[in-house]
Amino acid sequence: MRTVVRVTLTVLAFTVAALALPLTLGAVTLGASFENRYAQRTDGISPQPVRRAHDPAKPTAVVVVGNEGAVVSDTLVPYEILAATGAFNVYTVAPVARPVTLTGGLDLIPDLGFAELDKLLPAAPDVVVVPALPDLGEPTTRPVTDWLKRQSSRGAVLMSVCNGSGVLASAGLLDGRKATAHWLRIGGFDDEFPAVGWIRGTRYVDDGNIVTTAGILSGIDGALRIAERFAGTETARKTARAVGWPHYSPGSSPPMAQNTFEAADTVVGFNTAFRWDKPTLGVLLTSGIRELELAAVFDTYGQSLAVETTAVGLGGAPIRSRHGLTFAPRGTPMAGDFDRLIVPGADAAATHAADRYAGLSPVYLHAGPGFPFDAVLEDLARTTDTATTRWTARTLEYRTEHLALGGPAWPWTVAFRPIGLAVLGLLAAFGIRALYRRGPGPVSRTTR
Repeated sequence: MRTVVRVTLTVLAFTVAALALPLTLGAVTLGASFENRYAQRTDGISPQPVRRAHDPAKPTAVVVVGNEGAVVSDTLVPYEILAATGAFNVYTVAPVARPVTLTGGLDLIPDLGFAELDKLLPAAPDVVVVPALPDLGEPTTRPVTDWLKRQSSRGAVLMSVCNGSGVLASAGLLDGRKATAHWLRIGGFDDEFPAVGWIRGTRYVDDGNIVTTAGILSGIDGALRIAERFAGTETARKTARAVGWPHYSPGSSPPMAQNTFEAADTVVGFNTAFRWDKPTLGVLLTSGIRELELAAVFDTYGQSLAVETTAVGLGGAPIRSRHGLTFAPRGTPMAGDFDRLIVPGADAAATHAADRYAGLSPVYLHAGPGFPFDAVLEDLARTTDTATTRWTARTLEYRTEHLALGGPAWPWTVAFRPIGLAVLGLLAAFGIRALYRRGPGPVSRTTR
């Protein structure tokens, strides 16, 4: 009996030794991976947005962000779609108009605070777009959810993007309604919000005055549906063509297979827990850049969880995007320690906007034609691996059959790291055990 207990304890001790290092270091890296998605700036800079003329003859659409930020594509993609129609006044709004950090480290200066919007409009905005927020269920979302309930009661059409449906559900606005969400979260929402009829396998659900969309780039389809309702099918069709979206389905949600977690998706675990030497990319912000081009860079690399991004600018000054948003970089390319300098935007590529930084070998991602996310996904595959890239595309809910995803099949170096740590732990355990078995050395005797 004592032998069985001794063997069991020995096996348990060596198992703990093998797991201790991978679990400890993995937990530290995992925590840092998710904390960095919304890392706030600390310099106190708060530039003012550029004010735009308001046309009272047009309906007004607003994209709401929280004081703690929002998911970058959920925010910028529907913004560009609605702005590109030319049929709306489009603004970003927040409880307070101060810089907020979108995922990937892109600092947005909201156009208006809630109080300023109330002064601008005699009634509720016609459309309110709700992205996923980082603090769902926390007290910090209360100003947003309370405001959403007021706008809904005043007649606004609400549209959520991705897990923005969780924000609507937490406000009670989806009770008794049909809705959808990102495939990674919809199962949890089933349990958390049982009064909602959650629907899978669709890019959007139009339930009257509330439209909800599935993951991330499904927000394009939802925004085109809003454009249809307010400006007509032909306007929506022209907008889809203008932004390069080939999947527009007039009057109905495009077909979509419901994603589920696959074995290859375990790559995200290695990226978040054991890729502690992630490359850092400086992303150069240039005036006139499309919002979709910005979203493509910050969300593709961000969703991969294999790369860190930091927004930098020419001279470090705030820039204005194609449709009037204001973004504040976190310094200049020469002031940062980056592995690569990424320059998004077709206009930046055409004008060689970063030629002054030729010594940093700037990468012009959008020098060729195509939807803005295509070039970024292909770059991610080349510089990391195809497993990470396919995970990222599935997270974005974007098809990749037309892309040339050339690169290593799997992050083997990263995948072997937990094994190496486990071996180190076992070697340490064997060393300690050997020392324990040897016991103290012989005691010398002194002869008088």
